[in-house]
This record gives sequence, structure tokens and C-alpha cells, in this order.
Amino acid sequence: MNIAVIGCGYVGLVTGACLAETGNRVTCIDSDASRMAQLRKGLLPFFEPELGPLVQRNSELQRLLFADDAASSIAEADLVFIAVGTPPLAHGGADTRQVFEAAATVGRHMAAGCIVVSKSTAPVGTAEQVRTILDRAAKQRGLAAGHEVVANPEFLREGSAVRDFMSPDRVVLGLQGERTERVMRGLYAPFVRNTERLLVMGLRDAELAKYAANAMLATRISFMNEMARLCDALGADVENLRRGIGSDSRIGPSYLHAGCGYGGSCFPKDVRALLDMARKARSDLDILEAVAQVNDTQKQWAAGVIAGRFGHRLQGRRFAVWGLSFKPGTDDLREAPALAIITDLLAAGARVCAHDPVAMPRARREWPQQWFESGALQLSASPLDAVDGADALLLVTEWKTFRSPDFAEIGRRMRGRLIVDGRNQYDPQLLQGRGFEYTGVGRGHLQAAGHADSPAEATLAA
Repeated sequence: MNIAVIGCGYVGLVTGACLAETGNRVTCIDSDASRMAQLRKGLLPFFEPELGPLVQRNSELQRLLFADDAASSIAEADLVFIAVGTPPLAHGGADTRQVFEAAATVGRHMAAGCIVVSKSTAPVGTAEQVRTILDRAAKQRGLAAGHEVVANPEFLREGSAVRDFMSPDRVVLGLQGERTERVMRGLYAPFVRNTERLLVMGLRDAELAKYAANAMLATRISFMNEMARLCDALGADVENLRRGIGSDSRIGPSYLHAGCGYGGSCFPKDVRALLDMARKARSDLDILEAVAQVNDTQKQWAAGVIAGRFGHRLQGRRFAVWGLSFKPGTDDLREAPALAIITDLLAAGARVCAHDPVAMPRARREWPQQWFESGALQLSASPLDAVDGADALLLVTEWKTFRSPDFAEIGRRMRGRLIVDGRNQYDPQLLQGRGFEYTGVGRGHLQAAGHADSPAEATLAA
């Protein structure tokens, strides 16, 4: 099939490359000229494992193109995917202006019978508004009827997006009409051999399914972070609790790891957008209100540990931070816990030296340049160099390179002995046996380490 993809961000580029891999001719369109120039050179605008070779191979085969001319690309397309951003608004809702602008562009140039697929994460009712825009444009152009709209939300995890697209848990299609269903089933047939994984439903059902899925996962994370606080208060270990409840087949083990809070481009934004939708519909979502609040509080956990150990004024103190991206496998810093942690430390007068395997170039653009110029914030070329002279080491992102470090060398390089394990990666007894002070999330060692009773409340800003 001849496919156009509007938007060369994370979702659009992964979608285009994967569809090209199965033999389709895909043309990607984006308003960012510098991004398009970069892609034509084979350079990706973000880090994602396996995507680079996929883009390069299909570009060389002329199955994946990056075009400036949206008009001809859309006019020749059997399918047009809209995969533009829907950034958060101040009140928490999603900004759908780019979606509607893309829909208007499609309406001006589409051929009769074109199927327009909304891949952007957008509020319930957006696909219907896209259809209204297309209907109006078709009427103005005197175009024969037959175009259709599909709501096809993405379920891609950063760090494994290519695998998620190629072997999806499910493909959700909100659509109407036998022809549209037949075309979409054919498009996804190479990826979904088990037809039970392709779920056809209404437009609004499909849009809501995306938000509800992310909200459920965010709820599991915030629930475990609340349980971690209770474990600290009662002297229990959240890791044992996790195993105890995760072995229940009705619950399962996924997304039950306590930590520094969730971040990224999806969970925080989608929870807030769902809450905004509920407010507009005059429907209370009390559980999700609590999920968001718990996550905001959890991002203060590490700062609370540091405040309990060193006090609120940290002049003369130096801290090593391992991990900047919101999760392993990506360079995405959007709402990453590390941003809040490092900002709190710097505001309290500390010096911070951080290391991340892939996110440091983005990090240099995230914080004010004066912090780098003054030396308050440094980015280290290696994890071990980051701990030189540090009073404490904070593990924030669980990259594999941090799994089994040389603790003997770390002990020699550090000034202090405190390790704040924000992802519960390390064995507390092992580290304590080597002379370190260890604090994990909900590991029941807070009192023994001499920390504050409630680290989430003893923030550096206090």
C-alpha cells in the first residue's frame, strides 16, 4: 500500500519504519525542516534501540521516504496516518491543535476513498472531529464520498518500540465500515497472526482504551510506592511484598516495582488528560487524582532521604546521580524523576555529578547553562568518575550498566558511604557488609540508617 505518515516524532517514525519493513511504500512528512534533513542523512532525532538500522535499510530500498511536499504525498496515499504531538495544556488537557491542522491538510489533498488513521494520543471524540474536518473539506472540493477515519492508538514502550510494533500485545482499531476493517486487517496482518490480538471497536472506545491502559499502569506504580512508604513505617520489605502479591495470577508481577515515581511522555500526561476529560464530563475519578498526587510526592523521596541524612542545606556536599532518562532504553527526559531530584539538590546548594549512558546530550539542554558553567552540575563520562568525592550515590534509572558495579572501587572513590537506591537494584545486606549505608524504596532500613521518619515530607525545600 501507499502510506503517508504526518509527524516524524517518536510514534510517527516508528510506525513509518515498521510499515515500510513489511513492503509498504511509506512517505513521512514533518513541518520541522531540520528534523527532515537529519532523517534524510540517516540520523535519528532521538534514541531508540533497533530503529536506526530499520530506517536506514528501508530508506536505501526506497520504501521509506522523507518528503517536503505534503500535497502530492497525501494525494497518492491509500492510507494517511496522523501521528503528531498532543502536548499537555496548563490545565492538564491535551492540546489537539496539531491533530486538527494535520486533518485540514489531509482534507485539502486526499483522494476519494482515503482512510485517515489517527495514531496520536488524543481525547475521546477527537477522531469524530477529524472526520468532521474531512467531510467539510471533501464537500468543498466536490470530492466523492468514501473517505473514512480510524482511531488506532499506539501502545509503544520507549526502549522497545520496534519490538512492540512488530509483535504487539494487541492492535486496537476504532472504525466503522466493512471496507475500512478489511483494509486495516490487511495492513496489520504481518504483525498480528493471532487474530484475537486485533480488537475492533468504536472510535470513542479505542481512544479511551489508550488512556485507560496507561492510567491502570500508573495506578499500579503509585500503589506500590504507597505500599513502600508503609513498609518503611512498619519495618517490612516492599520487595518481599511485591513477590507476595505479584505471584497472585489475578494481579501478576508487572509494574509492581516501587521507585522514584513514574515519568516520560505518556503516564503523567495521559493521567492528567484523563482527569481533564472526566472534569469536563462532570465525572469524578478519585483514584486517578490520588495516583497523580502520590507520584508527585514520590519524586521527592530521594531528596527527603538526603535531607534526613545531611540536613536541608547542602553547601559543600557533592552527590553522584546514576541515570537521567525516565527509564532505561531511551534518552527521554520528559518528567523524569532525575529532573526533580537534581533540581532539588542544586537548589539546596549541593554539587551534582551525573552519568547516563545515552541521555546526557539532552540533559545539557534541560538545565540552565549557568549551572554547568558554575560547576554545580557536571556530567561524567563514566559511572565511576561520577562518584569521585561524592557524599552519596543516588541510583535513579536502572540501566543495565549500573546493575553490578565495582563497589570496592566505588568505596575508594566516594567521600561518604551512603547509597540511595531509587530502583531497589542492590542487595542491602551485601552493601552493608561492605561498609555502605543503604537506603532503598520501602526496604525497611530507613530507621536503621538514621534517616527521617517520613522522607517524602522532609524535602530539601523545607
